[in-house]
Amino acid sequence: MSTSRPRARPSMADVARLAGVSTQTVSRYFTGVGYVRAETRTRITRAIDELGYVPNQSARNLRSQRTNTVGVLAMGALNYGSAGVLTGLGLAAREADVTLMIAQLDLDFEAKNWEGEAKRALAHFLSVPVDGVVVSTPIPGIQSLLDGWDENIPVMTVAELPWSAEGSASTHSHTAGLEATRYLASLGHRRIIHVAGPATRNEAVERERGYRDAIAEAGLAPVVVTGATDWSSASGHRAGELVDPEAFTAVFAANDEIALGFMSAMEGRGLRAPADFSIIGVDDMPTAAYFSPPLTSMRIDFRAVGDATFRMLHHQILTGEHARHLVLEPEMVVRESVAPPSH
Repeated sequence: MSTSRPRARPSMADVARLAGVSTQTVSRYFTGVGYVRAETRTRITRAIDELGYVPNQSARNLRSQRTNTVGVLAMGALNYGSAGVLTGLGLAAREADVTLMIAQLDLDFEAKNWEGEAKRALAHFLSVPVDGVVVSTPIPGIQSLLDGWDENIPVMTVAELPWSAEGSASTHSHTAGLEATRYLASLGHRRIIHVAGPATRNEAVERERGYRDAIAEAGLAPVVVTGATDWSSASGHRAGELVDPEAFTAVFAANDEIALGFMSAMEGRGLRAPADFSIIGVDDMPTAAYFSPPLTSMRIDFRAVGDATFRMLHHQILTGEHARHLVLEPEMVVRESVAPPSH
């Protein structure tokens, strides 16, 4: 009579040991809550097959359970660009039947002491929990914020200067400044100034860099009008009150709002585009076509940025495959605010 015991049924811990991972990682593999790398998933699958491990019915059911919630940390003032990104995120999430949990962190020009509040928002997302996180920021420092990030929760960043070549999306503000300034130079303008945006914002820094590169390429002298503390028309108006009208025949403005304020100030001084100067903005806000004159602008599709960001994140949540870096290029929309120099 045999006294051997029946072979013990393999456990989740056995799968973890054979796959070389933690039991918690195997649990995430089955529940679908949290991120498991594609390579790790392959090792776990092989271990399951080799051991003949069969999870109980409740564990099998848990595998399909996700929170269907994504956290969004939006940093900076709510303006045309950031609102467009949020709109794109929201529309794509609704299509996927996913709920967005949004934390809006407003920042002044100095953008100081934001790290603690941002980290609290991210910690809240992780405690809920969420299936993934989007961090949208116009300021430097995203790398320090995400150092030590829990890799089990996919994260996508929307930033002009992303810290990683994976899991990020951005516009291309350098191209906006470069192409706008090149176009003005191609019309024959030789005194082209740049009315800059707030210096603490990545987009403003990159647009100025593009302007300077195009100016150097054309062999011209750069003139940058600084002092903006935000992206508003008021900043553009202040610049227009201070600049010497004899110093320029063309203007590259950091965004459409700043261009509007600048044109208003110039009109108050008896100068009007395009008869007295040409001007190009950035964003191509819907109202830009109805400025007086209609504004030439470097169009950035912020809604498409948000849409693409969510789709990349959602794909990673479902498959474990890392998203690459995505850049959406600007496109020039020419209207009546530009012309060759009049003299």
